[in-house]
Amino acid sequence: MNFQPLTPDLVAAFEQIVGEAYVLTAQRVEADVYADYGRDHTEDLHFAPDVVLRPGNVEEISKIVRLCHEHHVPVTARGAGTGLSGGALPVHHGVVLSTERLNRIIQIDERNLQATVEPGVINEAFQVAVKEVGLFYPPDPASKGSCSLGGNLAHSSGGPKAVKYGTTRDYVLNLEVVLPTGDVIWTAANTLKNSTGYNLTQLMVGSEGTLGIITKVVFRLLPYPQHNILMLVPFRREEQAAEAVSAVFRAGVIPSGMEFMEREAIAWSSDYLKIPLTLPEDIKAHLLIELDGQDMDQLYKEAEQVYGVLERYDVGEILLADNATQKDELWKIRRNIGNSVRYNSVYKEEDTVVPRAELPTLLRGVKEIGARYGFKSVCYGHAGDGNLHVNIIRGNLTDEQWNVGLRQPITEIFELCVKLGGTISGEHGIGLVQKGYIGIALQETNLELMRGIKKVFDPHGILNPGKIF
Repeated sequence: MNFQPLTPDLVAAFEQIVGEAYVLTAQRVEADVYADYGRDHTEDLHFAPDVVLRPGNVEEISKIVRLCHEHHVPVTARGAGTGLSGGALPVHHGVVLSTERLNRIIQIDERNLQATVEPGVINEAFQVAVKEVGLFYPPDPASKGSCSLGGNLAHSSGGPKAVKYGTTRDYVLNLEVVLPTGDVIWTAANTLKNSTGYNLTQLMVGSEGTLGIITKVVFRLLPYPQHNILMLVPFRREEQAAEAVSAVFRAGVIPSGMEFMEREAIAWSSDYLKIPLTLPEDIKAHLLIELDGQDMDQLYKEAEQVYGVLERYDVGEILLADNATQKDELWKIRRNIGNSVRYNSVYKEEDTVVPRAELPTLLRGVKEIGARYGFKSVCYGHAGDGNLHVNIIRGNLTDEQWNVGLRQPITEIFELCVKLGGTISGEHGIGLVQKGYIGIALQETNLELMRGIKKVFDPHGILNPGKIF
């Protein structure tokens, strides 16, 4: 990639487009503020942009991207910076294009159960807004209180409710996108069915900002489920917790949440949040199981079915959350495991995913690989859809062990995932940190097709270069 340096004339042109107040450079803002645009939540990586632009509408983004295309300047689109694969890191410097000012919920269409929003809207703010009119947007990443919808679209983010309701891509009807040439398109129509040409909408979702910059999205919505039951189930053996996941589904119950937490994960998070939680010495893992729906009597029947399944395993005393405060605390513990791990140690997080029935084999394999190579891992994740987050703890590992020595064991973990019918990322994306492993999951023919698609959309390779492959 033959990129050109940013010139004073280009900076001046950007100022004309967005206004001087929305053109940030290292000389104009506090060092800590500027540095934040060069990092996300991926390990301890940092790449400084040459300039940060904060446009306010699609027209400004189109003009910016057209200029960068003409002058061969790299552009990295950025949402809220909560990613875990380095997807928003400007590895080739250039322009960081922040979508934080595109934060409007343009319309909530109650008649058609749809909403049109901009990419800078925070996930939870959107969920709250549609709930106020009795509607439901299910995708709920652990970082929902701080991650943006644009970032969710870039990776097709999931979250606990994906097990029942699907991931971000399952709710996207139509996208307004600025292409790398500056052209603006809508990818589809605001309809539930569409068999008109190639599916550009789904091509864009999960493309990690390498094919275009999303500036508006039309989501489909659901009626809000009025009731839920939440239970925390302690297991004396980790593998039994993983085995119970598939057994619940085979019993005919589809939970709205089925989360696995090994002992250290839940202990670190409860300590981090200072939420008291009794953990008997013989308990090695927990499942957090949620059932939701419109009929409470039906949920009680499903809960009885779940209890029937759990009786076959060596479980401790099951905690049935009996009020909203207790439910909120349990979900808070689950959602803050990543933050608690980050608080305790530098770490690498692998976003493994396998068919759910293979989860016990994956968990056993991860621990065996860790023992063989001398590293500790803290595991948790969305067990209901086979998505296990493997947090490799740096601890006392040397720089050589951390930066070089872990490549082989991570490779073996990913090879195990593929052998079990899974892949190397369920929701975090490939970004920067996983691109060296993508050949484990995809054949060279697949990668060549992807490179060809990239070249068609982005002939100069300016959008988020250095990512995926």
